[in-house]
Amino acid sequence: MTQDEVLQIFRDSGALLEGHFILRSGLHSRQYFQCALALQQMAAVEKIGHELADKARPLGAGTVIAPALGGLVIGQEVARQLGVRFIFSEKEEGKLVLRRGFKFAPGEKTLIVEDVVTKGGRVQETIDIVHAHGGHVTGVAAIVDRSNGAVNFGVPFASLVTLQVEVFKPDKLPPDLAALPAIKPGSK
Repeated sequence: MTQDEVLQIFRDSGALLEGHFILRSGLHSRQYFQCALALQQMAAVEKIGHELADKARPLGAGTVIAPALGGLVIGQEVARQLGVRFIFSEKEEGKLVLRRGFKFAPGEKTLIVEDVVTKGGRVQETIDIVHAHGGHVTGVAAIVDRSNGAVNFGVPFASLVTLQVEVFKPDKLPPDLAALPAIKPGSK
């Protein structure tokens, strides 16, 4: 599956949005990937999950962990495609944590799966969680890398779409973007 084919899934589902968006990172952008719209059809989930699983398979993970909420659907599908365990981190008092009795065996090989990465904050939080609980991160996989490969997690990072999407600090908005109402469509 090519990058253009993945982007076509986003376009066809209305998941590639144009306007003025406030990203989870606090940065502003003209484009937004609403993965929930693209992943509401199980055929798309299976297709995208298969491609990500193929990229991640050589990393040899025995567990997939995804940060909730955005990474849940694709993380679970990648784990299914790999035939491994799936768990997730979730917010508690504004910070990602491991709950629900999830545990890691010492050195357990773990793959982190996310829907979209811009600055990588939630992925880094999840890496820290895995390490704090004795696991070993073998790599990171995401549907969309909005950093165009600039984010470095210190482990292999694979994505299906790699783009340089223009982002702006709130106090450095170009006039055309500042003139549009800002929308915060993603997870909080």
